[in-house]
Amino acid sequence: MQKNDKVTIGLIQTSVYEDIAANMENTTEKVHVAATEGAQIICLQELYRTTYFPSEERKVVTKLAETIPGDSTKVFSTIANERGVVIIVPIFEKGTDGNYYNSAVVIDADGKIMETYRKTHVPYDPLFYEKNYFKPGDLGYRVYKTRYANFSVFICYDQWFPEAARIAALRGADILFYPTAIGWIKDNIPPDEDWRDAWETIQRAHAIANGVHVAAVNRVGDEGQLKFWGGSFVCDSFGKVIKRASEDMEEVLVVEVDLAMNRRIQEGWGFLRNRRPDTYAWLSKNSEK
Repeated sequence: MQKNDKVTIGLIQTSVYEDIAANMENTTEKVHVAATEGAQIICLQELYRTTYFPSEERKVVTKLAETIPGDSTKVFSTIANERGVVIIVPIFEKGTDGNYYNSAVVIDADGKIMETYRKTHVPYDPLFYEKNYFKPGDLGYRVYKTRYANFSVFICYDQWFPEAARIAALRGADILFYPTAIGWIKDNIPPDEDWRDAWETIQRAHAIANGVHVAAVNRVGDEGQLKFWGGSFVCDSFGKVIKRASEDMEEVLVVEVDLAMNRRIQEGWGFLRNRRPDTYAWLSKNSEK
């Protein structure tokens, strides 16, 4: 099928509880709603079917992991094929190598499972102890050439790294999807640091710097000491937010985007064309400030 510049994106923002089956059912219902409202590419949030267990420094969670193919791909491959939609499914993956990863499965509109993306940048901070649970991604950055658009998927902490976004744009991604699980630490919100604003700003900056659309989807609700701020959004290729979800309610966000704008921004501003790779060698050195 020939791709159209007009593409409709669906983002599924939910609260998550201990009951995996209930979380999956809630999400699948909302995927159907998004498809009915015209969404062609639907993205779920990071670790969509489990609570954010990395908020605890040490916890036995291997029983929560799933394989690819597995439970999630079985459900969403069927939906993708029946509804003719592309679905991005972020999961806690048990790899065939015996390691565990924070991953995203992309399923094309015919139900075919495409190559997996594994979260490349893994944080280790108070209440975000992900290095204790996930190996860093080892499959590289992907550009998914799907029925409706070419896009890349990154996961949460990846969103703070401009290099990943730039590579994806240079490889032909028209949209950057960022499934996320991020929020405030209760009773510890620094008065001089607006985390939520920084989170949105850095992603909008990727859109501007690369002339691509960005879609970020986050969870909502309280889980332990974390309060997730929702705020899922889609912005155009010059960083303007087209539509944004609430901070505290589950929501199905459906947004039509015009990818023709990407070409206008890229050609007009020349941020990709006027790069100077010959001056960037220092970036590839394993050095610290």
